[in-house]
Amino acid sequence: MGAPRCGDSLYVEPLGLLHGAAARLAVARGLALPLAGERLAFTSAWLVHRCGETGETSRRLLGAEQLREKAAASGQDDAGSLAAVLQRMGAPRQPFAGLDWERPRIMGIVNVTPDSFSDGGRFDSAQAAIDHARRLAEAGADVLDVGGESTRPGAAEVSVQEEMDRVLPVVEALAADGLLVSIDTRKSAVMRAAVAVGARIVNDVSALSHDRHAAATVEQLGVPVILMHMRGTPDTMMRQADYDDVVAEVIDELAAAMLRAGDAGIAAENIMVDPGIGFAKRTGDNLALTRALGALHGLGAPVLYAASRKRFIGETTGEQDAAARLGGSLAVAQAALLAGAQMVRVHDVAQTAQMTRMVQALMQC
Repeated sequence: MGAPRCGDSLYVEPLGLLHGAAARLAVARGLALPLAGERLAFTSAWLVHRCGETGETSRRLLGAEQLREKAAASGQDDAGSLAAVLQRMGAPRQPFAGLDWERPRIMGIVNVTPDSFSDGGRFDSAQAAIDHARRLAEAGADVLDVGGESTRPGAAEVSVQEEMDRVLPVVEALAADGLLVSIDTRKSAVMRAAVAVGARIVNDVSALSHDRHAAATVEQLGVPVILMHMRGTPDTMMRQADYDDVVAEVIDELAAAMLRAGDAGIAAENIMVDPGIGFAKRTGDNLALTRALGALHGLGAPVLYAASRKRFIGETTGEQDAAARLGGSLAVAQAALLAGAQMVRVHDVAQTAQMTRMVQALMQC
């Protein structure tokens, strides 16, 4: 079932999360509702209504039984009804690019750029990037996300040819190793060229809105796509970080992006969503999205959480050096996994892999 058409909108922000055997038992006894499958459940939630005309939101705290009763009265016909939202929230997620969700997945960051915010210039030659990516794979990365254009706040756009010159040798070498590679780009020409040499996922920070040919290109290529929330461009986005309710507005805007992708012929099972931590969002917005991440499951798609080393961690902890934000990065990644995110995108793969193994063990208890 697809995302709801926009207008007046309902959101469910899960609270009282349970994991593993406790989740299954609580659902079986009617004490909780499932969240993205059978291993996670919630016992209560904020039920949020957003008026399509004014943008104003109201919220009510309801238990599982109250949500179930209200959903039964709402009917199943409307994709935006509470019953439909809860159905999407509870359904197990389909495999994505051949990955199942039996365990949390890790996307390793491979920046082939001179100016990315944390590691720009460290791996800006093809061989340095290839060697780095291979180390990330050995450390536990399930996906290697190769990008040739910085999208940090204020970054200028890179030409198509320069971006391809940076990323294509790296993508080709990693794909030849049998590794799962995603191409981090906003440009349809780069998408097409990268898939031709072995990329199997498109990761677009503009949710296919930057390039008018991008959605059709992804549909023609038949590859999965990650739709990230952002307003404007990297150069302008922080001037558009103005929200009345950041969680509701991000969900609405991701729902609209999913509809555009669906209208272009992209299959629902080929879509993953990313709330775009740090993109057109200030520290309070990023914290609010992280706290309420479970609400994104109402879109019915797997969720990618990408906050590694980002500025809001530094502003929250006082750590100015991006490369020294490992502790904060692990904290928010753990919070995301406990809220049911299927994948985290990180710089520090080995440490994150150790953390995810512990999280998985705890969630299975």
